[in-house]
Amino acid sequence: MPPPTPAGPPGRTASTLMLLGLVGLCLLTGAAGGAIISGNLASWYHTLTRPSGVPPDWVFGPVWTVLYVAMGSSAWLVWRHANRERGRAYDALMLWGWQLAVNALWPAVFFGLHAPGAALLVIFVLLALIVLTIRSFARIDRLAAALLAPYLAWTVYATYLNAGFWWLSRG
Repeated sequence: MPPPTPAGPPGRTASTLMLLGLVGLCLLTGAAGGAIISGNLASWYHTLTRPSGVPPDWVFGPVWTVLYVAMGSSAWLVWRHANRERGRAYDALMLWGWQLAVNALWPAVFFGLHAPGAALLVIFVLLALIVLTIRSFARIDRLAAALLAPYLAWTVYATYLNAGFWWLSRG
């Protein structure tokens, strides 16, 4: 019996469904975080002393929407390589999944628990996971890695804001 041949690239329908699923998962993560955030804006967040450079509230929704679409698209690009580079792609997508989970944890800690200090620890873990994900994605698909660069930049900015809120509210 001949050895099994590696499967070819996924079919168009499967590929489209996976792209929609990964982008949808990211957007769902954002919507869950948004629900936590919106319930705490007026009652808590707006009472905090703000560091310089905090953008208006309306900026966050559009920015995160673009970032979540890029994150899902990035994962999809790596997923498309799963048949050829099974181990590497699997490991890279696991890292991506972990960073998405920590991304979902941050608003729950910062806004839900009203804990900027603990959220700062969470965002440091998130930064490390994003860097590791980008590095892992770059070995498989450079465009996938590049799509995560704005997410990293925004998270660095969010880290500055988080640190500022924590520092100014240490009371």
